[in-house]
Amino acid sequence: MALPGADLLALAGAAGVSWAATGRAGWLYAGYCCAALLAMSVSGLHRLRICLRVSDQLGRILAAIAGPLLILLPWLPGPAALRLVLWSAGLVLSARAVTCAALRAAHRRGHLTEAALLVGAGQTSQQIAALLRRHPELGLRPQGYLEAAALPADLDLPVLGAPGQLAEVIAAHRIRRVIVCFPAGRDEDMVTVLRECRSLGVDTCVVPRLHELGAAVPRACLDEVWGIPLVPLRPGHGIAARTLKRTFDIVGAAVLLARAAPLLAVLGLMIKLSGTGPMLFRQIRVVRTARLATILKLRTLAERSNSDTCWVVPTFELTPLARWLRRTHLDELPQLVNVLRGEMSLVGPRPERPYFTERFKREIPRYEDRHRMRGGLTGWAQVHGLHGDTSVHERVRLDNAYVEYWSVWLDAVILTATFASLIGLRRPGQAR
Repeated sequence: MALPGADLLALAGAAGVSWAATGRAGWLYAGYCCAALLAMSVSGLHRLRICLRVSDQLGRILAAIAGPLLILLPWLPGPAALRLVLWSAGLVLSARAVTCAALRAAHRRGHLTEAALLVGAGQTSQQIAALLRRHPELGLRPQGYLEAAALPADLDLPVLGAPGQLAEVIAAHRIRRVIVCFPAGRDEDMVTVLRECRSLGVDTCVVPRLHELGAAVPRACLDEVWGIPLVPLRPGHGIAARTLKRTFDIVGAAVLLARAAPLLAVLGLMIKLSGTGPMLFRQIRVVRTARLATILKLRTLAERSNSDTCWVVPTFELTPLARWLRRTHLDELPQLVNVLRGEMSLVGPRPERPYFTERFKREIPRYEDRHRMRGGLTGWAQVHGLHGDTSVHERVRLDNAYVEYWSVWLDAVILTATFASLIGLRRPGQAR
């Protein structure tokens, strides 16, 4: 809580000074503090780095401080807004510098240190372990290695198990930091292990291969152990990220449903006149791990006994209206109601029927991983043209990439690309 606490005190101080100077409504400044703190949290600025250097993250800090001010500009004059940004930037940077200096001093005395685990026991892992012991100001106490291969007997730290036992070792030794450094075995196996450990609240970094070469990655996104770069893995989506996504879903779905209501009424009347049955079609889908929901669609087929187990609907069974609805994906519009209910998201992996979910879990590696995030009305795979009878393997890869790199900006990009496809401005799968 060191960095969030320092940021909160600094932002509150800046808001207090600015409020005293202008005498304007205090809720403006309180709202700014909350928005700036949320922006810093979502940007990953509250992760306590091993390398406690404030200058590396200067640009990201300033962006997180200045961005929320745009919301207040209609109510706050320019000079007052500039004063608030300057005070916020100065106090946040000063508070962070003091906090980092205090932490380094505490680490040197053996206080506030964290237990660290190295996955892999090769030369680079041993070098990192030696550096951590030699530089106590980094605040890490290496506890041992995880490795499956045969190892020399003269290791400087014990081997605590194999990489597949990561979760058990973390719990047994109260590990807070994990550094992954070229363990023996396949990288694909480590992906599954590391994903399963995200809920344990540990900070995980990976030593990049060929780490002696400079990578085109901003220093603000890296960590470091005395000259050895580390790439931090994104943690699981926290409360702030989940709240932000849910807010985006509610506002977006409400606006879209209000705009689409006249169109839905017209389409519903056309379906009724076509004689295929009721306007809406309901079907059980898997919207998250072990969670089912009844999703809504505009009806494009008469009642079928095998709708839950039939992968492709023959084209000859579709009316011209049904073919048009499926081609334009307008039959998915009623799922905006599912989004408002909290059963789905605007953007996310497309939910599948339970029968096919069970089948794909057995046949496709990491298919179940895509259910870490709530199913969506559209998704990263769909804007790449992967819908209908297309490769499920490619969908899984793109869906998992979306979950790993999720941001509100990515959601906005996917929604924009989906809308552009609907009105014919781009083809699905076309380069963005």
